[in-house]
Amino acid sequence: MANTAPKTAEAERHEAPADVDQKAQALADRIRTSKHLVVFTGAGISTSAGIADFRGPEGAWTLMAQGREHDLRSVSTLQAVPTPTHMALVELQNRGLLKYLISQNCDGLHRKNERPVHDHRTGRKCAVCGGILLDSIINFGEGLPEADLNRAYANAEKSDVFIVLGSSLTVTPAGEIPTVPGRKRAPLLAICNLQTTPVDGLADLRVFSESDDLMIRVMAKLDIPVPPFILQRRLVIRNRQDARGKSQLHINGVDVDGTPSTFLRSVRCRNNRRVARAEPLIIDFRSGLDPGTQVDLDLEFMGNYGEPNLCLGHEHGGQADESVTYDLKYSPADGRWDYSGAPDSLS
Repeated sequence: MANTAPKTAEAERHEAPADVDQKAQALADRIRTSKHLVVFTGAGISTSAGIADFRGPEGAWTLMAQGREHDLRSVSTLQAVPTPTHMALVELQNRGLLKYLISQNCDGLHRKNERPVHDHRTGRKCAVCGGILLDSIINFGEGLPEADLNRAYANAEKSDVFIVLGSSLTVTPAGEIPTVPGRKRAPLLAICNLQTTPVDGLADLRVFSESDDLMIRVMAKLDIPVPPFILQRRLVIRNRQDARGKSQLHINGVDVDGTPSTFLRSVRCRNNRRVARAEPLIIDFRSGLDPGTQVDLDLEFMGNYGEPNLCLGHEHGGQADESVTYDLKYSPADGRWDYSGAPDSLS
């Protein structure tokens, strides 16, 4: 994709704050009455998180076309915190205003729900089941999944407000999706990007500003607060008992769709001082656990967000084979963890 970027990037434009504010009001008015709002996002919405875009003056493809090295000081995607734009979209979705989100991004800052895993082998095996691990990334040169692309086009067709944020719209076929509402009379097509796009001529509302600047103003005019970022992790603790009646606790991080997720460095059991430092994370006991026994586990995280250890109290329900899923929430603002758990149904 670097060969599609010019050595000299197009200059970025910044509209006057008063103009951005006026357009934010117009956009908020349409969102307020919208029946099917769709948002399309690109790399530009993550630049304020410290992640470089692709075709901006310091974008990855621009630097490659110039033969320059990428700035290694940029923030790792593992440590990047979602921007106000990301959090605004989360809140619009939570309130039922945002009906569908289409994203070209692979930085993981959008919360992805029940995303299907496609056939991308990673060369690693799952620590839980031993199966081949697959990634869910669509790499350059690979075709978009037909079902996902069709859903995106169907929602674009259904949209009455379609907003593009931080995308140059030069990568096909995804970049052509905004032309669907753009060629119709009724829907509003709004594009917010610092550089021009091939679809600008179809836009009803064109904003040259940072996506954060626009979305903060839009949310204020909708009288909807932009929520703070909360780091969310999901942990499954499963008790297994062998033929001799000895218990084992298997501690596994999982994503929202149940796929394995590595975010723990170690787990230490305060009850017997056993420590698990490598996946699969397993704590062995010399006997079976009695019903109602509380097992205190010190969870050591990877620390990408500076998160401290968490002592989690896990209560054994008394079954030989039982599982509890815990939802963990960490606030970087106040440095505190919170968690809740619910037993799983095991077949």
